[in-house]
Amino acid sequence: MAPSLVDTSYSNGHSNGKSNPSKSKAKDTAVHVTSGDVFQLENQHSAHNYHPLPAVFDSGKGATVWDPEGREYIDMLAAYSHPPSFSYHALHASRAVNQGHCHPRIVATLVEQSSKLTLSSRAFYNSVFGRYAKFVTEMFGYDMVLPVNTGVEAVETGIKLARKWAYLRKKVPRGQALVFSAEGNFHGRTLGVISMSTDPDSRSDFGPFLEGVGPTYLDGGNHRTIRYGVIDDLKRALELHGERTAAFLIEPIQGEAGVVVPPEGYLTQVHELCKEHNVLLICDEIQTGLGRTGKMLACEWDNVRPDVILLGKALSGGVYPVSAVLADKDIMLCIQPGEHGSTYGGNPLGSAVAMTALQVIVDEGLAERAQRLGEIFRAGIRAFKSPLVASVRGRGLFNAVVIDESKSTKGRTAWQLCLLLLSRGLLAKPTHDNIIRFSPPLVISEADLWRAIKIIGECLNDLDKACWNLVL
Repeated sequence: MAPSLVDTSYSNGHSNGKSNPSKSKAKDTAVHVTSGDVFQLENQHSAHNYHPLPAVFDSGKGATVWDPEGREYIDMLAAYSHPPSFSYHALHASRAVNQGHCHPRIVATLVEQSSKLTLSSRAFYNSVFGRYAKFVTEMFGYDMVLPVNTGVEAVETGIKLARKWAYLRKKVPRGQALVFSAEGNFHGRTLGVISMSTDPDSRSDFGPFLEGVGPTYLDGGNHRTIRYGVIDDLKRALELHGERTAAFLIEPIQGEAGVVVPPEGYLTQVHELCKEHNVLLICDEIQTGLGRTGKMLACEWDNVRPDVILLGKALSGGVYPVSAVLADKDIMLCIQPGEHGSTYGGNPLGSAVAMTALQVIVDEGLAERAQRLGEIFRAGIRAFKSPLVASVRGRGLFNAVVIDESKSTKGRTAWQLCLLLLSRGLLAKPTHDNIIRFSPPLVISEADLWRAIKIIGECLNDLDKACWNLVL
């Protein structure tokens, strides 16, 4: 059974006047299922690798979603992946619908291109990919793009590319190239990428792991870890191992660690160290990029141009899996024909959708909008001065509220707070037990953002007061 929450002090029957797209359509022969049906079907027939909140999405528009019963919710997650287990360690929170659910321009492109040509494979040319390659490289200022599909596929490709560059250009001895990352990182769920993780839940019983990648390094006879935001750790690692290091892979803001913003100037210092030691800087912008933090790329906050950029999820506006690796020719051309590929990478459907999705961000000023609304959100939550709120942090519309669970007089948790938010029409989810991330679609209206702030304030106030029954 999925968890259910009954809050007898409140009923989520409200509407803000938006029309439910699924209800406005003419009746058809589509099968209708209830939320209860969905809980049962997934529990019986789907692998149990997620632990979702008890809400079912049936339709969506902008920053609003509806369940099969017509209940309306403000989406403060923008379609991120849920925690896999009851430990609440959220998986990759890629904000896949920065442009909002079912953006009409993106959907129109999807429909138009899907009626013309969907897949050709890279065994042949197609009439769309070349235009997309020119579009995306010019937008971000790189020579070339390597097209793939999922975020973690982009990360794996970035690691392969860095190693290849190290052997061909830097002349690192074969089989000795290192790729460093930072403690608390999250770059995906494949075996190669979890080899870089310091999260026990990501690694437990999945070994043995890939060697030569991750945040640890040898210092004398001791294993040391590169802590996120601590420049001296990276400096020491490169002093000892810089000659063999291919790349340093980093998130400009760590998402799964709880929207951790590094100290001011940290990324600039990282960039300088990488240049000093002839090490590629790879920025994973899969979560932070495409307007989310108030800039098109989060690394722009530090005026840093990484050697390699990884993009994903919101690159398609959430309607199709598209990701990308961007680099200049000296790096990208280290990979020769036949050495790396992807059946769906660069397909005409994904390419067309990605161009429209990117253009929407520019045309609608979504990065600038995220910056302005993010300031409103953080100030609004801080103004409550709730003892339950230990801190509020973030950039743009990429934010986290840290809950001090010890201040709950009834021992209630961030998870229970999210269930209370759910019962009142707002979707949010905890990571690392007590950190709740709030990252709505960038198209959210200011009115809906204020409504979300009001709901959060009410739930903070009512967490220990509400007469509710939680059944797990």
